[in-house]
Amino acid sequence: MDVSFLGGPQPQRGIGVVAPFDFALDRELWRWVPDDVSLHLTRTPFVPVEVSLDLARLVSEHETLREAVRALIAVSPEAVAYACTSGSFVGGVAGERAMSAAMAQAGEVPSFTTSGALLLALRELDARRIAVVTPYTRSVTDALEDFLREAGVQVCGRSYLGLTREIWRVGYRDVVDMAREAVSEGPDALFISCTNLPTYDVIPQLEAELRMPVISANQVTMWAALRRIGKSAVGPYQALLDAAARSGPASMAPVPVVEPLAPSQPIADPPLPEPALAEATEAAQSYPDAYPDVFPDVYPDEER
Repeated sequence: MDVSFLGGPQPQRGIGVVAPFDFALDRELWRWVPDDVSLHLTRTPFVPVEVSLDLARLVSEHETLREAVRALIAVSPEAVAYACTSGSFVGGVAGERAMSAAMAQAGEVPSFTTSGALLLALRELDARRIAVVTPYTRSVTDALEDFLREAGVQVCGRSYLGLTREIWRVGYRDVVDMAREAVSEGPDALFISCTNLPTYDVIPQLEAELRMPVISANQVTMWAALRRIGKSAVGPYQALLDAAARSGPASMAPVPVVEPLAPSQPIADPPLPEPALAEATEAAQSYPDAYPDVFPDVYPDEER
């Protein structure tokens, strides 16, 4: 059979991903990626340490990241992401920026981290008060809250599992239970931390139930990486990916209780429906050279 009319495979854009040695959710990353983009993954070397602040520091040492990026350069990615939340927030905002700079220098390619992408996503959603859900221990969860506070983001609720291994085995039911517990103070958004925690299928359902944007570590990483190369992440009705979703269930306030009219009151005509929401399509913005520049009071003008 002659298949020459097909013209060969579709040209691919490439994104490099550096992941910790125990990362187990490669398939989840791919679910946000359009068909004309390939992910090129590499892992940091194994270290016999449980999930902790010590492990976060070990897997994010600058030389470890440089070597991983150098390995990826052979396939010419257009951008490189470090897909580890705790490893990229453990050193604070300055540490996250230094990691991104070390990676960019090693590969001469735009580079960023999950925690940097998180701050960009919060700016995109204008979320200044958030709840966080983590599989981590208390000390690692505290470090995430410290990182966000330093970036000008208030954590007004949180829930965590206290796990030190095999986080990828956590089921959606546990994620949902933690989310419900964390949002009691009415945050602007919910963040589900850890790239090793499955979240893809649960995000739309949580947004519909909690009526707020829900973002996760893997989601923000892929969203930022694809935006950097002028592409859009794909996913079912997620507020971060689709501006129209921010006017749907994720933004709906609870239905107010309407008091019945007194017999003497005339019944008003029903309001006319609002005009249909215009399709929101914006050209992809280039990733900032220095980030995160999240909220104006965090970084002085001379640093922006």
